[in-house]
Amino acid sequence: MNRDRANTSPRLAALDGLRLIAALAVAVFHLSVSWRLDGQRPPSYFLPDLAPVAAYGFLGVELFFLISGFVICMSSWRRSLGDFFVSRVSRLYPAYWVCILITVAVVTILPVTGGVPISGTPDLREIAVNMTMLHEPLGIPAVDTVYWTLFVELRFYLIFAALVAFGLTYRRTVIFCATWMIVAVIGPALGSNVVNVLAVPHYAPYFIAGIAMFLIHRFGRSPLLFAIIGFSWLVSLDRVEKRVADINPGFDVPTWPGIVIVSLCYLAVLVIALGWTDRIRWSWLTTAGALTYPFYLLHQRIGYSLIRHTHERTGLPAWLLLVGAISVVLGLAWLVHRFAERPLSRRLRKVLRQSITDVRRASAAETSAASMVTVHAGHSEGIQERRGAVSPSPRQPSSPSVFQDVSR
Repeated sequence: MNRDRANTSPRLAALDGLRLIAALAVAVFHLSVSWRLDGQRPPSYFLPDLAPVAAYGFLGVELFFLISGFVICMSSWRRSLGDFFVSRVSRLYPAYWVCILITVAVVTILPVTGGVPISGTPDLREIAVNMTMLHEPLGIPAVDTVYWTLFVELRFYLIFAALVAFGLTYRRTVIFCATWMIVAVIGPALGSNVVNVLAVPHYAPYFIAGIAMFLIHRFGRSPLLFAIIGFSWLVSLDRVEKRVADINPGFDVPTWPGIVIVSLCYLAVLVIALGWTDRIRWSWLTTAGALTYPFYLLHQRIGYSLIRHTHERTGLPAWLLLVGAISVVLGLAWLVHRFAERPLSRRLRKVLRQSITDVRRASAAETSAASMVTVHAGHSEGIQERRGAVSPSPRQPSSPSVFQDVSR
């Protein structure tokens, strides 16, 4: 195993590039295959050449989860649980809140019905619950169906937070990966809803493989880590077959291309982990990586509205509408990142850090006070014992035999 590379590796711009690819793949899938552009005819009518390829774009989510396992482990190394909490909350929520409001505004002004997986305008109660990112377990409809991946991420954070609380080390992280994989594989067979919710069995292999790849990046190659990645990949293939089978775009979607795509996703992240892309440091990739989160949150319902209403008014070719919608949403994502996400994240991070500092200070004061009480009690007991030894109580006179022994 090689030495720790923590302080020698440059920023992994290649990961930002993969984020962009994953986000664009998902967007192309949603805006070309997962709906009816005119409300009636299937995607193959408007995009006969693109639709059979775009049908696999949903696997960009799997690539997101692979990258997430790598990045979350990397960003949490040598950090406390409080730091982990602040980092995740300030990263996820500000952009999410703003994107919910923008999405609601657009679907209210430009509603789309018919041939879409989600329609209608959410009410204030639904918007408020969605703001917590816990609408799914609370049984509240999502403002946008793409938010389902956020609840998967939250469950991953919850599991990983337990490891962070104990302290991230190479040995603990390997044990964590192995244990989680075992639970994820056997969990569905147990029929336990608790296990299925917490262990995220359908997507755990991607997070686990991403974590193992980070360990390779940081500590070097290891047969054990390659075994974890290989086993995760094998389990993923079964998951991919089921995911492809659930796609129903109106035409046949073979399984084997999905297996090839997921395998290439594993290979791409592994290449980055091995350090073969460390020379890629293009600054635009970093910017692109920062845009992927707001872009992902905005693309589906806003894209539907833009394409449907523009199609009805202009009759432009479907491919041009697709490119135009993605371009507009990318521009909107940049505005969200630049003028909302960055300043709000800074302020939220400051507030959370101060709150955690206050909690730690109060906890330390409470512990100190408890220690002083214990010491004072012990000191009082010691004084009483010494007093009892020097002067017996008047109610209990000293024994005569003692004086007799002394006189002798």
